Amino acid sequence: MKQYLKIDEWSIIEESFDPNTQEISESVFSIGNGYMGGRANFEEQYSGHSLQGSYMAGVYYPDKTRVGWWKNGYPEYFAKVLNSTNWIGINIDLDGTTLDLAASTVGEFRRELNMKEGTLSRSFTATLPDGKEVKVESIRIVSMARHEIGAIRYSVTPLNFSGVLTVTPYLDGDIKNKDSNYDEKFWNEVEKKAATDGGHLTLKTKKLDFHVTSAFAYDIVVNGEKLVTDEAEAIEQEKYVGSKVAVPVQSGDQVVIYKYAANVTSRNYGLGQLVEAAQAALQSAREAGFVALLTEQAAAWGEKWKESDIIIEGDVSAQQGIRFNIFQLNQTYTGEDDRLNIGPKGFTGEKYGGSTYWDTEAYCVPFYLSTADSSISRNLLIYRYKHLEKAKENARKLGFKKGALYPMVTMNGEECHNEWEITFEEIHRNGAIAYAIYNYVNYTGDKAYLGQYGLEVLVEISRFWEERVHYAQRKDQYVMLGVTGPNEYENNVNNNWYTNRIASWTMEYTLESLAYLQEQEPARYAELADKLDLQGSETAKWQDIIAKMYYPADEELGIFLQQDGFLDKEIIPVKEVSPENLPLNQKWSWDRILRSCYIKQADVLQGLYFLGDRYDLDTKKRNFDFYEPITVHESSLSPCIHSILASELGYKDKAYEMYLRTSRLDLDNYNNDTEDGCHTTSMAGTWMSIVHGFGGLRVQEDRLILNPSNPGHWTSYSFKIMFRGARLKVKVSDLQVTVVNETDIPAAITIHGKDYTVNGLSSVTAEGSSVTA
Repeated sequence: MKQYLKIDEWSIIEESFDPNTQEISESVFSIGNGYMGGRANFEEQYSGHSLQGSYMAGVYYPDKTRVGWWKNGYPEYFAKVLNSTNWIGINIDLDGTTLDLAASTVGEFRRELNMKEGTLSRSFTATLPDGKEVKVESIRIVSMARHEIGAIRYSVTPLNFSGVLTVTPYLDGDIKNKDSNYDEKFWNEVEKKAATDGGHLTLKTKKLDFHVTSAFAYDIVVNGEKLVTDEAEAIEQEKYVGSKVAVPVQSGDQVVIYKYAANVTSRNYGLGQLVEAAQAALQSAREAGFVALLTEQAAAWGEKWKESDIIIEGDVSAQQGIRFNIFQLNQTYTGEDDRLNIGPKGFTGEKYGGSTYWDTEAYCVPFYLSTADSSISRNLLIYRYKHLEKAKENARKLGFKKGALYPMVTMNGEECHNEWEITFEEIHRNGAIAYAIYNYVNYTGDKAYLGQYGLEVLVEISRFWEERVHYAQRKDQYVMLGVTGPNEYENNVNNNWYTNRIASWTMEYTLESLAYLQEQEPARYAELADKLDLQGSETAKWQDIIAKMYYPADEELGIFLQQDGFLDKEIIPVKEVSPENLPLNQKWSWDRILRSCYIKQADVLQGLYFLGDRYDLDTKKRNFDFYEPITVHESSLSPCIHSILASELGYKDKAYEMYLRTSRLDLDNYNNDTEDGCHTTSMAGTWMSIVHGFGGLRVQEDRLILNPSNPGHWTSYSFKIMFRGARLKVKVSDLQVTVVNETDIPAAITIHGKDYTVNGLSSVTAEGSSVTA
């Protein structure tokens, strides 16, 4: 795709209006605050192609599954994050003609997402069909300081006419999801009230009884003087409230509309409290005023960047990419509510239902471990602990007698994905959840988590693996049949190396954790052993499976095979595929993809990343050299893992290529799908590609390990990491590595194999990669 967004260190900027890229821009310029968010739809009416989207975290709908035929074990529904009340709307009418950029000639258009301060602004001039010209400027926030509040400053200036400007700020709940399985609307109206200065609207979902109350108020200022709106028309329609104000204007007058909105849900308030809570939040925001809200927003975002910013010197495109990814992550999940998780599209679109996938444990947990207080990542793990009973139910639905199978897709712990090869076979997700527990404990040193929550999850996942494997008598080994690995371009395969490996590793880690708890917390161990009815025969069986697990491999090539029979395929590098056939998932039939050698994302290489301390560089190199050339990277989760491994192997050009691909995946619309929403969860992988890849960060034996390298395209780069209470700023250049401790808590670190202690409010300097090489 032709790049149309300007390269800038702190902003995403669009300098002309093109209806063909409007839905892409709606995704890219999205804003949110972890509690709510929405796409960058226009405030005024727009009749062109658009995906209207405003979303409330945790509010979803169980849309009845739609499949050609039913299979035992299918989930009853696919959960959908709901397109909620449109609170941004401000219709503008000029002497009877509606302002609509799809029906106007647009000039001097500019849209900017200021990531440093968390604002979305837009300006344009438009010539309407009747020749009237207007200038519009707007700035919008979803408040990081007041999570229930959104606010807009919207100004209109007539340029060549005098007349009547009619302004209609409103709330519209008569909306629907684009991805509705049966094209139904998911909301019913509960109550509404319109007034001359605002109004409120309460909706409830047709199922699950989520209630959302939205309230708005507004002020109009003409040439600096506040307009009295007592004579405004209050409008009430089905699922809609608004206020219509007629403003006489002369050419050159500036009419500024300040719109404030509050959105509250029954997740946080009793049904009888919703209107009062919305009105209280709204009144407080309106009294503070728009300028104060902007100041609060900048300060809140300043704190976010203080903890998580990455600075790249000498490559503005790369700098913009990483900040865009960090910005989206921080505005999607704040970690304050352990009932919430991270949807693959965040607040930027509806695809994938906004549900929880294994992306959270495999990709997002590392970001929050290093950029926020440990309680944030802990809440992501507790989310899964609270769903343990549902995970056990999911296993029973598929015929398992014991153990837990966490869902591939979920809102409340139930499986709600309806593609059989994923719902039933992509069971490696269980391993990602076990790995996240290990990752959290290893990184934070919070071993108490095992006895409090983690061990129960590990035991139940290990029980699932025990029942899922099959003893093959002729091999005298355990095998696992009929699975789908991370590479979803292969379905229903036998002995996917990664799935077998992560299953065996999970049982290893479970046994280690049991031994630790038995030694260090014997009373808690006894309590859990009784609660779980843990039997010695079980742990003996796990040990037998670990010892005899089958891992497909090819001795001649020295590689692990993705699955049995993989080398029966015709191995043709991606570079030999005609560009007109890419991306495969949009050009080839599914049958052709499944029979090909092409890999959607890291599979064997995913295991070599997770369990990197178990394999030497030669093993990683042989597998990388074989698998990367046949990987099409058509999953957003793919480039980051390849970038990390390429960095470790010293493949600087490949590491940089994959970094740019992951960091600019949505900005440059690599996979031709950004209009559906940004790839939010994979954005954590972008962060990983710098910190775990170029920075070489690992944690071993309670020490922070850094093996930094410069990809060769940058003068220097720096990143910040939280490690056991200390916040460290790591700056890397060719000649040196400097680590500054910004807190008073000392940290034990190793740089290029040499041990250091970074005392509080001090720094250490080590030789850079070009020197140590």
